[in-house]
Amino acid sequence: TQSTWGFLIGQMGKETRPQVSMKNVKQYLVVGRAKPSDADSEPKIYRMRVFAPNTVVAKSRFWALMRKQKKIKHSHGELVGIHEIHESLGRSVKVYGLVIRYQSR
Repeated sequence: TQSTWGFLIGQMGKETRPQVSMKNVKQYLVVGRAKPSDADSEPKIYRMRVFAPNTVVAKSRFWALMRKQKKIKHSHGELVGIHEIHESLGRSVKVYGLVIRYQSR
């Protein structure tokens, strides 16, 4: 029988995580803003590139980052658009930069 925590613990007690292959990850351009209100009739629009397996996860990651960085929750915001970015030359090597977020304490 498998316990409630069986999905986290693999063989010999090692912790396992779901395998995400780079083939399944796509790049999305998500655009959103806070809902217009009486105080701010034209809220600022934010655009973010998100790596996710599908549009649902891309939207979720967008709102998670907006909640942390700009203090805009999903309930007080609206999506303007979401577009998948396709690579024009998928077989060529490109130079990438990394952005690392961390909490110091």
